[in-house]
Parts: sequence; C-alpha cells; structure tokens
Amino acid sequence: MSAIQNLTTLIRETLNLNDHIDTAAAERSIRNNIEFKGPNAWILAVAVIIASVGLNVNSIPVVIGAMLISPLMGPIFGLGLGLGVSDIQLMKSSGKNLLVMVSISLVVAFLYFLITPLSLSNPTELLARTSPTFYDVLIALFGGFAGILEQCRKDKGTVFSGVAIATALMPPLCTAGYGLACGEFSYFLGALYLFVINCTFIMLATYVGVKYFKFRSTEFQDEAIGKRTKRLTSTLIIICIIPSIWSAFRLIQQNNFEVDATSFVEHRSSYGKSILYDYRIDHKENTTLTLFFTGETLSERDKDELYSVAADYGIKKEYIQIRDYSIEEKSDMNAFKDIYEKKESIISTKEQEIVRLKNELERIKSNELEYDKISKEIFSIKSSLSDVVITKGQSFNRDSTAGNTIIYVLVSSADSLATSEIDELEEWLKIRLDADAVEVRQRPR
Repeated sequence: MSAIQNLTTLIRETLNLNDHIDTAAAERSIRNNIEFKGPNAWILAVAVIIASVGLNVNSIPVVIGAMLISPLMGPIFGLGLGLGVSDIQLMKSSGKNLLVMVSISLVVAFLYFLITPLSLSNPTELLARTSPTFYDVLIALFGGFAGILEQCRKDKGTVFSGVAIATALMPPLCTAGYGLACGEFSYFLGALYLFVINCTFIMLATYVGVKYFKFRSTEFQDEAIGKRTKRLTSTLIIICIIPSIWSAFRLIQQNNFEVDATSFVEHRSSYGKSILYDYRIDHKENTTLTLFFTGETLSERDKDELYSVAADYGIKKEYIQIRDYSIEEKSDMNAFKDIYEKKESIISTKEQEIVRLKNELERIKSNELEYDKISKEIFSIKSSLSDVVITKGQSFNRDSTAGNTIIYVLVSSADSLATSEIDELEEWLKIRLDADAVEVRQRPR
C-alpha cells in the first residue's frame, strides 16, 4: 500500500505546476510584446526576407533561422490573453498589431518575389505551406500550449524557439506573398489559411492556459459584446477545423494510394511482351497512376490482366492511365532487343559480384577465431587467470614485404605465471588453433 502511495505522491509532484507558475509576470510579458513598432517592425521585415530567400532556394535551415528571428507570437498570445481575462481593449490592440504584422510580411514577401531573379522550378518548401491539414491544427494547438506554459513558468527556458519552429508562422506569410507576386492565388489562399489555423489555435491554447492557471480576470463590461466575441471565436475555430479535417483525410487517402501503387508496380515489370519501365502518380486534379510501357503493344487480354492485378492492390481501373510506346519497326525491335540484352548483362554482372562478395565473406568468416570458445577453454586450463585478450594480426619484417599471421594472447592473473606455464599455454594454443605463431604475454600487475 505504501508503494502505491509513494507512486501517487511521485506522480503528483512530477505533474504539479502551481509551484512553478507566475501568472502576473506572464501577463506583463505578453502585454509588453504585443506592439509592432520601431525595432520589432524592422526585425520582422528582415526575417521575412531571410525566410523568402530560404523558400526561394529550398533551404530548410535558412527558413528555420528566419522563424527564430521573427517576433510573430506576441499579438497572438495577446488575443488569447484578452479573450481569457475578458479584456476587450487588449484584444483590439492585439488584433490591430496582428494586422500590422501580416501587412508588413505580405508586402515585404511580395516585393522580394517580384524582383528576385531566381526561378522556382520545384518549389517544394513553398508547396508544403499551401495544403494545411488537421495535423497542422494539432501542431498549432499543442505548440500554443507549450508557449503559454513557457510564458507562465518562473524559470524561462528555450521553449519559445521550439514553438516558433514547430508552429511555423513565418513561411505561410512568405508563401502568400509569393502567390500574390506570381499570380498563384491558390498558393496565396492555401498559405493564408495555414497562417489563420496557426494563429487561431495558438490563441485557443493561450485562452485555455489563461483559464486553467486562473489569471486575474474581469467580466466584459457589455455582456452582449462578451457573448458576441466568444461566439465569433467559436465560429472561427469551427471554420478552421472543418476544411483541415477534409485535407487530412485527403492526405491519408493519397498516401495510401501511393503505397498501394508502388507495391503494384513492383509486383510485376511485364505484361505479355510489353515491359513496364516507368510510372507516375499525380494528385493535382484527380488521383491517377500513369504507367509507361514499351515493347509490343498491350493486348486487351494483357490490359485486363493488368487491371485485375491492380484491383488486388486496391487500385481501380479508372485511376489507371496507360502510355503504350510500342515498338513496331524492325529497327526499333532490334534497338529494344539491344537494350534488353544490356539490361540482362548488367544484372548478370551484379549477380556475379554478389556471389564473389558472398564467397569473400565466407572466407573471412572461416579465418576468424572463435574468441568466445577459446577464451572459455583457456580459463578451464588455467583457473587462476582473471582476464584474457586474444587478437590476430600480421607481423612484418623490415627486409620482407610479406606478412606472417601471428596470434597474441594477453593474460591477467592474481599470481604471476611461471615461464614454463606460459610456454605450455603457447604450445597448447598452437595445436588448438593450428597456428605456427602464437605469443602469450602476461599483463603487468
């Protein structure tokens, strides 16, 4: 019973927050970091340029650095605090500064991408910010919880750096600026939606933290305004959650399709006398699996077989597109035959190399000593020994380039071994290991 009580006490002490929280200091800190004037505005502009460059060249470290520089969290925490303590003026001030922050970020990013000479042929880092999902909601929510805990903690740590990176407020704004500069309005809307998700759920986490830690609170002077504010916040949360859940569902569907499609393609590389040499998965409009064939034209029977195999992997016929680059001319057939023979030659060469490496590995294993077994046998012969070190190496003479294999055995004993005992152990090891050169030495005490 005492063990259960001790465990309960340990858990309670581990999870206790009351002794580590200073809500008054947290409130002062949040209120002091809301304004976007002077240095904060310039630091934000610099951070936006750095993040835009990082997105422009697909450099994750640069984007992370920009997120650490940017002072974006203040107004969002201010909105959550204002909602939690029923301070309408604080909410207005935070909202105004949040709009200033967004405006500065969009204008700077827009100007950068308008004049940058670098093209974005494969903007993977930008595209990653245009399709938010429910997982982004979870990241923002729990990032917000970590942020408000850090605000309330007496001994501040480095949590804010992690929150700034995890919730990623800066990259979506830069991506939105890119969308405006390049006329890609789907990028603009998708990135702005991700930013709204991050802001909303960091604010919600702050609100929950303020209520949980019982910050000094007042009631809205006008009850109607208070109800309207809370109703508006709830509506915004619902608006953010529903599309993100749908996006997450689509993301899971697409991921499952890609796994099934890859397994299907790897199952077989030929149907009839046609060879499947490449494939492409596309989710832009409708999810499709495009298969590229060469060789003889796929017959209807071959196609039916292909569709049947695909169905076994959960891929319906309507998702498959076939690109059949058949070879009909004799010269083309000869060229295809040459390619096939070269492929077979490469495979054969690799197989021979695998066999050679396996044989080499077996040879090395056969020359390895059974260290564990030999050491146990030595201990049984010389019970006074406490440690045995066995090593196998090559010995070289100054006048000869050829090396001789030699086995060294280093032994430790409480009492010194006599020379005769060492010689006797060496002779036994030579016979046991079928070795000409064995040297036993005693480790100095």
